[in-house]
Amino acid sequence: MGGMTGQPEITQRDLRTRSKEIMDAVQCGQSFTVTRDGHRIGELIPLRRRRRFVPRAEFAAMSRTAPDISVDAFRADQDATSDQQLDDPYAR
Repeated sequence: MGGMTGQPEITQRDLRTRSKEIMDAVQCGQSFTVTRDGHRIGELIPLRRRRRFVPRAEFAAMSRTAPDISVDAFRADQDATSDQQLDDPYAR
């Protein structure tokens, strides 16, 4: 059963019993989604597909297109979070 990204899923047990085969595949560019007890817990991704840094111009361009954070929405989220903390049974 593949994930949304089309990566094969491997269990924690697969990782233990087939580690050499799996690591060889990762080294060759294959990614895997790792599952434990049927839940996806992480990914094995070849490093050479990832860049170690983002060029400054590209970062600036991403920053310009990033959505502005609504201060009101942020405060509402904070208020909702602090309300939950008041219900803490250990706070009494």
